[in-house]
Amino acid sequence: MIDLKSLVRTDLAPKPPIITLYGTGKIGKSTLAASFPNPVFIRTEDGTDNLAVDAFPLANTFKDVTEALTSLCGDHDFQTLVVDSLDWLEPLIWNEVAEDCGAASINDESCKALTYGKGMALAADKWRDKYLKAINFLRDSKEMTIVQIAHNQIKRFDAPDTDPYDRYGIKLHAKAAALVSEDSDIIFFANYKTFTKEKDVGFNKNVTRALGNGQRVLHTTETPAWQAGNRYGMPAEITLNLSDDGLCDIKTILKHIPYFKNKKKSKSSTQTKGN
Repeated sequence: MIDLKSLVRTDLAPKPPIITLYGTGKIGKSTLAASFPNPVFIRTEDGTDNLAVDAFPLANTFKDVTEALTSLCGDHDFQTLVVDSLDWLEPLIWNEVAEDCGAASINDESCKALTYGKGMALAADKWRDKYLKAINFLRDSKEMTIVQIAHNQIKRFDAPDTDPYDRYGIKLHAKAAALVSEDSDIIFFANYKTFTKEKDVGFNKNVTRALGNGQRVLHTTETPAWQAGNRYGMPAEITLNLSDDGLCDIKTILKHIPYFKNKKKSKSSTQTKGN
């Protein structure tokens, strides 16, 4: 029975974040993810060749991924799970949907269970019930930060109050992208910083050129040009710098996330009491 006696006070202690990190190819997404505290990688693509990280064997099936997730429910010292990458995970989910239905592929129209978009609905169920539920358990019960890497693609965005326009988004099917986005505390869009400059080319004509200096940045808030967002009021743009060990200077990011700020305060308080 639900009544006033059943009210409970919610826990205000911040949880580790679930982060989706997507962006331009070769910009250093895996390097950034490896910079988070004590990470372990579930790899669906081999993007860690130049990184010394703990990683499960390359996943060739969705079952490989779920087994790795299950193994992390046991005792271990890892603090961050990195999934590299979501857009290579997606075909593994599609393959399992097809296998479950005895079909050649998720688009096999000869299989009634997959017609009229039913295949993508079944894939969405696997994203929700097997993958997202697992990473949320690891965040809530094992206190792990989750970093999910993805590539970007330019997508048509149909806004209700303007004409449709193109913008950068996560390279996933629309159903999967919506589920992943909704579940994320932070969506980082990694790109190179650019600015525009007009140049007079004569005959009363100006040409606008895009320029850049190679500086890598994380965008944390939504604009018409890209999908991004966060629950923490982070700066709209964070500059990515390398630290002495060749990884990213992760402190510039962690200082804006309540879970890590709270851990730092707790550590300082413990040290003060000890002294």
